[in-house]
Amino acid sequence: MTAVQDRATRPTGAWLPGDPVGNRRFADLGALDLENRQRLETVRLAYETWGELNADASNAVLVLHALTGDSHVCGDAGPGHRTAGWWPHLVGPGRPIDTNRFFVIAPNILGGCQGSTGPASPAPDGAPYGSRFPHLTTRDQVAAERLLQHHLGIDAWALVIGGSMGGMRAVEWAVTHSDDVERLAVIATSARASGDVIAWNSAQIAAIEAHPGFAGGDYHHLDADSGPAAALGVARRIAHTTYRTAVELDTRFGNGPQADEDPVGTRDGRFRVTSYLDHHADKLARRFDAGSYTVLARAMSTHDVGRGRGGIPTALSRITARTLVAAVDSDRLFPVTDSQLIARHIPNADLLVIDSPAGHDGFLLDSPPLNRRVEDLLRDADGSDGERPSAKPHPADATAR
Repeated sequence: MTAVQDRATRPTGAWLPGDPVGNRRFADLGALDLENRQRLETVRLAYETWGELNADASNAVLVLHALTGDSHVCGDAGPGHRTAGWWPHLVGPGRPIDTNRFFVIAPNILGGCQGSTGPASPAPDGAPYGSRFPHLTTRDQVAAERLLQHHLGIDAWALVIGGSMGGMRAVEWAVTHSDDVERLAVIATSARASGDVIAWNSAQIAAIEAHPGFAGGDYHHLDADSGPAAALGVARRIAHTTYRTAVELDTRFGNGPQADEDPVGTRDGRFRVTSYLDHHADKLARRFDAGSYTVLARAMSTHDVGRGRGGIPTALSRITARTLVAAVDSDRLFPVTDSQLIARHIPNADLLVIDSPAGHDGFLLDSPPLNRRVEDLLRDADGSDGERPSAKPHPADATAR
């Protein structure tokens, strides 16, 4: 597949060289030795920035996205960015992470598909990595982000913040590089992947890999109709069901039919909730890569800050950052007990439980209590008093995860 292939004919929604760059920047970081003793000879991370780095580089904030997120934390959709920013109420001018005060950096994760090295990226021989792309762990992804930190000349982060899979990397950052993380915010996440999380990831991976269009991971030369987009959509349907709650889905959709369709009298008629899942499946397939999805889901399942460190309590006790741990009370993927465990073992951590009917996706929605806690965490981070103009409200809508 070439970079000039029309997006509509591709078997992937990945960003590829030759596509509009948008607000992305790129860092070529050299080789990376992986936890499994393999080696990626060339690592590139795409990232976006907002604000200005101050003279002593003390105001840098690292924002880490979730499984199918990307570097576009805030800003409009447009050339190079298929969706609007996914945390606009939390990051931006006058927001809790105020880009008038802080230099905010959001990298696309290693193994991702929005400009960072991943299965859809050209390998050193010029062909897409495909099935040749190595297995990654959460620690490998943090190691790549550490290379970016050094590339940018940043000695320490004023804050590392992430939710869901981004929260996994955030807590791994604070354990592995405790001297580099001054403040930490981990939201709707865990200290290790639970059996439940691994089970759901396994089902999604199986849905993709069983599809003939996946071709063992080497499908990037195919056209859109022959590729694994439909399988990626199935994986998204499975995942999205875990991101919401049973009560919310029943309250919003019940067993009602979609518009004038008849799911009782015809096989092709859809329920309203089926149409909702179809919409999210199609939306993801247009902006994501199936190979990246399997790589990232597997990496997510490897997450365990206690592995090789004497267990989770011992590992978390290493963290020296001022820490906010936040959970969503209706989250069935990362229940409140996961956050309580983290907060219990990080010295002097602050625990917030967000009241939301939206389930796991509640971490993407505008939450005044979370906004206030993040503001408090950063109040004196850049040597100022943290005062700023009041922020204008944003619509509470989860645009990407």
